[in-house]
Amino acid sequence: MHNIDKNKIPVCNILGVDIAAVNMDWLLEYIGQHLPELSGDYITVANVHTTMMAHDDPEYRAIQNGGVMAIPDGGPLSNVGRRRRYRDMDRTTGPGLMGRIFEISAEKGYRHYFYGSTKETLRKLRRKLCQKYPGIQIAGICSPPFRELTPKEDERVIDRINASGADFVWVGLGAPKQERWMAEHQGKIKGLMIGVGAGFDYHAGTLKRAPKWMQKHNLEWVYRLMQEPRRLFTRYFCTNIRFLWYMLIRSG
Repeated sequence: MHNIDKNKIPVCNILGVDIAAVNMDWLLEYIGQHLPELSGDYITVANVHTTMMAHDDPEYRAIQNGGVMAIPDGGPLSNVGRRRRYRDMDRTTGPGLMGRIFEISAEKGYRHYFYGSTKETLRKLRRKLCQKYPGIQIAGICSPPFRELTPKEDERVIDRINASGADFVWVGLGAPKQERWMAEHQGKIKGLMIGVGAGFDYHAGTLKRAPKWMQKHNLEWVYRLMQEPRRLFTRYFCTNIRFLWYMLIRSG
């Protein structure tokens, strides 16, 4: 892992998490300029749920703060940043970042590795990406078992990823598992690791993103809730209410 001057990345501390006070254009330019030095490091995609988890768990908070940066996937985070006079801070979603990088991958010669999700989703993802982004280089895909890997298995995963020559290692294990995995492999994996949660499903077409107007008005969570009410009800309502309480009452 190379040394990166993280002091050059503007951050807004929200409930103990250093959220990058950036927008998508700044992020793409930064990654493009520093990609070789970023190899072996990781970027987390932060939202209200992960920020509240990090607030409650010092170990997870250290992981969120221990990578290159935590980008503001959640609209409420960028709203807090702008209220704190980080005027250029804007929502930078994991799926949005993936799409923007895929668009320039053939021209830049970027190679991509996808780690996580199911074999079926990965097959669909590979097919969709090759159709939508001609010339994209998919260096490899891996659907790990839903259990902790043995040291030998983990070593083989590291070897396969590193042998692939990937520039980007997209990690779709869901939070907090994907952030813990990236932190454990910091300095071991060659390539920039980015944890994108449901980003694999969006680009594979197994989950649909909210309409643009809902994304623009920070209502994508409503659309997600309609798709997966049982899984997301507690997360969105309990976590969001707690976040609002901290922001409004305690001025976190």
